[in-house]
Amino acid sequence: MEVTLCILGSPSTFLSVLLEGGVQSPGECAPKFPRPLIQKRQPCPGPTTSQNTRQPWQLPAFHWTSCHALSGGGLRKQLPLTTQRPGLEVEGMGTGSLSWPATLPRLPTGNMLLCLSPAWLMKVPAPGQPGEAALLVSKAVSFHPGGLTFLDDFVPPRRVTYFLAGLGLGPGRGWEATELARDLTCPTGASAELARLLEDRLLTRRLLARQGGVAVPATLAFTYKPPALLQGGDASPGLRLVELSGKEGQETLVKDEVGAFLHSEALGDALQVAIKVSSWRWRGRQVLRLHPRAEVGTVVDTVLAWLEKLEEEESVLVEAVCPPAQLPFPGSPQPGPELAVRICAVVCRTQGDRPLLSKVVCAVGRGDHPLRHQSSLPRTLEVALAQCGLGEATQVAVVRRSVKAAAEAALAAVLALEAGLSVEQRGGRQAYTDFLGVDFALTVAGGVLTPVALELNRGLCLEACGALEGLWAAPRSGPMAEEAAAAAPLVETMLRRSARCLMEGKQLLVVGGGGFSKKFVWEAARDYGLKLHLVESDPNHFASQLVQTFIHFDVTEHRRDEENARLLAELVRARGLQLDGCFSYWDDCLVLTALLCQELGLPCSPPAAMRLAKQKSHTQLHLLCRQGPPWPAPSLHAVPCCPLQSEADVERAVHLVPLPGVMKLEFGAGAVGVRLVEDAPQCHEHFSRIARDLQGEADHPGIGLGWGNAMLLMEFIEGTEHDVDLVLFGGRLLAAFVSDNGPTRLPGFTETAACMPTGLAPEQEAQLVQAAFRCCLGCGLLDGVFNVELKLTRAGPRLIEINPRMGGFYLRDWILELYGVDLLLAAAMVACGLQPALPTHPRARGHLVGVMCLVSQHLQVLNSTASQEALQALHDRGLLRFNLFMSSEEALVPSEYEEPYCSVACTGSSLAEARLRLLGLCQGLGIDGPHYPVAHFLSHFK
Repeated sequence: MEVTLCILGSPSTFLSVLLEGGVQSPGECAPKFPRPLIQKRQPCPGPTTSQNTRQPWQLPAFHWTSCHALSGGGLRKQLPLTTQRPGLEVEGMGTGSLSWPATLPRLPTGNMLLCLSPAWLMKVPAPGQPGEAALLVSKAVSFHPGGLTFLDDFVPPRRVTYFLAGLGLGPGRGWEATELARDLTCPTGASAELARLLEDRLLTRRLLARQGGVAVPATLAFTYKPPALLQGGDASPGLRLVELSGKEGQETLVKDEVGAFLHSEALGDALQVAIKVSSWRWRGRQVLRLHPRAEVGTVVDTVLAWLEKLEEEESVLVEAVCPPAQLPFPGSPQPGPELAVRICAVVCRTQGDRPLLSKVVCAVGRGDHPLRHQSSLPRTLEVALAQCGLGEATQVAVVRRSVKAAAEAALAAVLALEAGLSVEQRGGRQAYTDFLGVDFALTVAGGVLTPVALELNRGLCLEACGALEGLWAAPRSGPMAEEAAAAAPLVETMLRRSARCLMEGKQLLVVGGGGFSKKFVWEAARDYGLKLHLVESDPNHFASQLVQTFIHFDVTEHRRDEENARLLAELVRARGLQLDGCFSYWDDCLVLTALLCQELGLPCSPPAAMRLAKQKSHTQLHLLCRQGPPWPAPSLHAVPCCPLQSEADVERAVHLVPLPGVMKLEFGAGAVGVRLVEDAPQCHEHFSRIARDLQGEADHPGIGLGWGNAMLLMEFIEGTEHDVDLVLFGGRLLAAFVSDNGPTRLPGFTETAACMPTGLAPEQEAQLVQAAFRCCLGCGLLDGVFNVELKLTRAGPRLIEINPRMGGFYLRDWILELYGVDLLLAAAMVACGLQPALPTHPRARGHLVGVMCLVSQHLQVLNSTASQEALQALHDRGLLRFNLFMSSEEALVPSEYEEPYCSVACTGSSLAEARLRLLGLCQGLGIDGPHYPVAHFLSHFK
């Protein structure tokens, strides 16, 4: 089974999603014909799977040439291939004014499918899940590398892991999509039930005013038998709700209420009022009436006329029409009528159910007419405000921040409402709102430019963003060329929820429970619905009570890994465990895990590759011999070194490896025992110290001493240090995350500071990613999540070491926070033989800069101003990001071979902002000091 993101509906509505999925719409090919067609080309040889059939399709832009409509879903040839520019139309789904060129997907091949008719999908009962159904797709348009777009027939049908549809809430177009989206086992981005809530303007307006703190127009509402969600509760600012006992005989009440409302101060400077019906049943119907505020009788008559047509749970709204903001033009006044701005904001639900504004698109038109997105050309906020006379960058930034705060508060309010709904009220267990469109009018309130929320929607705002993005999809310069699609966070959420869907209930064997710093594994597993079974040496390990099965087994004797793998495989079979995968994130257990996977026939990188990466000198010496092809070869990144097992090896090494050099444990972790050595006496001294102090696992648990205390001497490489965390599947690079490290406290190499994303130029970042990728492939690491440490020198990247597991310390948490990608879930998916559902080009949502705290340097402040409780409280308030690596009992004792106690980090919209915040915080908490100069450790991050 694989990730399958299925979109059903008008292509123009979901253009932004398709752009993020790889469809490219050239700006020079504007749509010209309102009823496009698909051109079917002759079949050509190409890859097929199972019994799937595939026809190549050309989907470029439109022409004025006469076209024949599709009849019953049929296809007819039109112009010669060299001149025809067809598009798409399917009976029952309407038309889309969308240009369709050849595509180059940025998602894994074929993961995003476009269905043009509900008939291409089917629901089947889900075994073991009464009342729910799995969604299968039998036909869809798919997008592939090299500019190929196919119409695929899937035999057998392919199971959908995420469904997004344009929903119709009444009989006719879209009703089939509504039924398809109900009660699915796969995640859905909406349902008819949730869409109806958004279509109820009264409900959403009250919700925003009460919970979101969002400005809304002053409103008087007459409601007939209101739904439960509107009954009771406190009054909302600027919103008066009048419950009617009947639809007739209400003349006196309506006249009194309307008169009081029109003369109230709540309307401010509004000269007009709008009268409209609030109900999902009136969706798409022209029910808006505008009247001068002074014409009380006309307003009363209009309200009474609409009341006669109301059904239960419907309302008539009288709302103030926000006067357009009068923006002064520099110099002479702008000729022509006064202009108004309507702002459309798309906000998406991201990791941790946090709202994130992804795009703002505006419409500009006459201030004396209703302004709608579909009757105006889309433009950016900056262009729209400049056309209305506001071109000052700082003022535009203030407006953008206001829109961002209001839009994100609106989605937060909707998500809070959904959290209190039942499964039936949401339309299914997996139905949640993943994105929202918020329409604002820009007006002046209290002398301040204020966005006032007019309505919430889904398709309209997303469609407006897609129309604007379609102009910029072709390669070109300018700020819009670098801006992400409005649907970028939505696609990430689609992928993340798909991964959860695929992994829920998977049975995984974890070898080695790890220490305190890995507690997050068990919390995440519960959240993802994973069924974990643990193999661990410690019978009292804290995770023994958190797993489905606990197997007590000594995994510390690595000379017997092959034998232990066979014994463990027998234990697994004897217990009848039906495993989907097996993996480890603990250094000591990586080779044993690979051997066990081999015994059980489960996916994993080869044991030989794991052994090669585990022993640091073998890694370097092996890669030095990999001269290529292909080029550039891994040997370019390897560093000369010598393994050390005796004093004689040390004497030989100092004549082979240029000094100064670096001495470290062959199988070490956490930079414990790593030291800069300047000459031969220092080499001998450090070798003797390690041989004396770190002889076995009991001397320092968790740093690899179970493999022995052999060492190596490698050349010291000048340059900046970086981590590259990779996700590989089948030898293909799926994602890479680069972070920068600060200067260490020589002669030691314990990490001091870090920042993410990297501050390097794109070319240097690409060099690091390719070096890390080639080194992994050179060692035979083909499947998994790997952490590669490198230095960037003037001659290019040089390898420090490969950790053939997920990055440690804060890395998983930071990547999840900034990119919404969970390396733990990715590792679990690879272990199950599933390609992780990852965006190919993840975008960081800000910057993180952090500093490590050491017990030897911070014992006093860790017991006072920077105690665990104080740091956790600051983390909970969003003032810093706190990652704890040890328990207080095991950490607050200084040690010569210490590891970091915790990481303290700050976020910012820029690297400089995050860096300054962190520096100020460290000075205030006492982390910064003469013996631990935080400013120096952050000096690389500029």
